[in-house]
Amino acid sequence: MEGKTLQLNAMGNMDKKKLTVILAQPRGFCAGVKRAIKIVETAIEKYGAPVWVLHEIVHNTHVIKNLSEAGAIFVEDINEIPTGAITIFSAHGVATSVEEKAAQKSLKVIDATCPLVKKVHYQAQKYNKMGHDIVIIGHHGHPEVEGTLGRVDGNVTVVSTIEDVKKLKVANPEKVAYVTQTTLSTDDTRELIKELERRFPNIKGPNLSDICYATQSRQDAVRKLAEEVDMLLVVGSQNSSNSNRLRETGTARGLPAYLVDNADHVNLKWFENKSVVGITAGASAPEILVQNIIDMLQEHFCLDVRPQNGKKETMQFKLPKFPDYN
Repeated sequence: MEGKTLQLNAMGNMDKKKLTVILAQPRGFCAGVKRAIKIVETAIEKYGAPVWVLHEIVHNTHVIKNLSEAGAIFVEDINEIPTGAITIFSAHGVATSVEEKAAQKSLKVIDATCPLVKKVHYQAQKYNKMGHDIVIIGHHGHPEVEGTLGRVDGNVTVVSTIEDVKKLKVANPEKVAYVTQTTLSTDDTRELIKELERRFPNIKGPNLSDICYATQSRQDAVRKLAEEVDMLLVVGSQNSSNSNRLRETGTARGLPAYLVDNADHVNLKWFENKSVVGITAGASAPEILVQNIIDMLQEHFCLDVRPQNGKKETMQFKLPKFPDYN
């Protein structure tokens, strides 16, 4: 009987269309995301539920759902958090005014801000103290950008487009500095920086090495992947900036590229006339979501799954100290 089952399976596979899937390397969780999620998990374990988290700890619906079920309560306004509660600031960082409000409410704060975001805060504050007007290259309304805006006293402006740069007004053209949102890569910011340097030849800014390594490496992987595949699937939530940039990177290379939250969002019609598909995942998307998509595709295609020949990331960030609040 077992032999017959194997034979039927083999025949079934023969009827399925062959599809090659190449998995981007690197993809998925970056060191800052791993750290932020671990902070919430550890806080729940150490202090008990509930713990309150200001903003989504990272931008991924799967992660938020799991942490919510474990005992995390996510809010968008610090006023929603009860006085004295265990409170976690998200990986995107917060403004100084939020820290002050937390102190007024006697909140027991654990800061999950990504160390690379903190580095941007320090850079902006350093240039600000030197008397420079600050330009943030990033997306208006993004939590990270709002946090950086709230760290700087004085003249600070967010620019997202070349047109924004052309309209930019500063107090002293000789004293201007810029920082960038970490979920943008050097390629995302290159043209904006060129225009800033054209307008303000003495402008100060971070070294290219200060751009978030995870954003850059994932986009580089997609560019290489584009040379091998007919289509790109990006696993990530719609509000994830770095996931959206990965989709745009694929589209810019002429690929049909789709951003999907999970396997349920994958449309099989996309695979018509496609033989090689690339799959990547944003820095806030867990690997289980990639595996679920592969499992789903396995039901419909005869799959050949292989990893891209890319670099493996080894970056790790230490957890903060957890005070004895109990």
